Amino acid sequence: MTMSSTNQRPKQPDLNLASPARAERRWRDILTLAGLSALVLAGLLAMAATVGWEETRAQLSRLSLWQFLILLGLSLINYFFRGMRWHLFTRKLGLPTHMLQDLRHFLGGFAMSVTPGRVGELVRMRWLRRETGWSFERTAPLVLMDRASDLASMALILGLSVSMSAAGIAGALPVTFLALAAAVVATRPRLLAGLVTFSYRLTGKAPRLFARFRGAARSLKHFSSPDVMIPALALGLIGWSAEGYAFDLLLNWMGADIGFFKAVAIFVFATLAGGLTGAPGGVGGAEAAIVALLAMEGVPLEISLPATVIIRVTTLWFAILIGLAVFPIAERYSRKD
Repeated sequence: MTMSSTNQRPKQPDLNLASPARAERRWRDILTLAGLSALVLAGLLAMAATVGWEETRAQLSRLSLWQFLILLGLSLINYFFRGMRWHLFTRKLGLPTHMLQDLRHFLGGFAMSVTPGRVGELVRMRWLRRETGWSFERTAPLVLMDRASDLASMALILGLSVSMSAAGIAGALPVTFLALAAAVVATRPRLLAGLVTFSYRLTGKAPRLFARFRGAARSLKHFSSPDVMIPALALGLIGWSAEGYAFDLLLNWMGADIGFFKAVAIFVFATLAGGLTGAPGGVGGAEAAIVALLAMEGVPLEISLPATVIIRVTTLWFAILIGLAVFPIAERYSRKD
């Protein structure tokens, strides 16, 4: 007995975050981030106590409300331009979405930055599946291109900043090389598909999963043309440069002018290095890198500590706050469809 209906397809399970298993994982990720943040805060407080509370508080008091708002505004520039890049990718892939819809997905995904390696941001794929009917396999290239574009943009900014600054940053060259290499691999369909095939031959397990990865890798051909890569790179350069400029402004306001390019290089390097740790949002690694690199430039702890706290609050934690605000809106709209 056969069933002949063109509309009957195996229904994909709805990956609902409200399910007990997913809710448990989400809370575990949040608690992990909270624990890491507590350790980082404890370390910063210990160093502040060593330096002296009065000196640290005096430096914090140098920052006015309007200056704090400028830092947040520069972070918003970063999020907006990267959100426009996400919209560019959805257009090229052929998704039937509009600009506000794509921005909602992109910003809402920041709420899941609390997950290790930021894998929780894949929730954007779930919203797209609900609203467009496109499977995860078809939309997976969006994630690859978004990450690859960030890596390429930040690597170029880091390389340019280091070359323009008076002195280099230890470890900047290998980090730049790794970021560019990862970006190249993630944007070359044949190369990435070949690596997936090689990985399968090494393990010999999960053939269906590796087949899906190969399919997603081959679909990157939609983004390989210069009319996509050049605008995507430009949008990423503008976005990340805005946050690097924010760090330079902050140091100047706190009386530690180390030069624009050096400040940008330290911020971008710390962000990349923190991401390599795999910790949620790079918490711990990024802060340690900023403090250490500023110390190498002769910036005292009473300045580097509050500067590190402020720049992380106005970048990472501001993004998470925006994500938490947009996330329930994105959930509600996706359920309507």
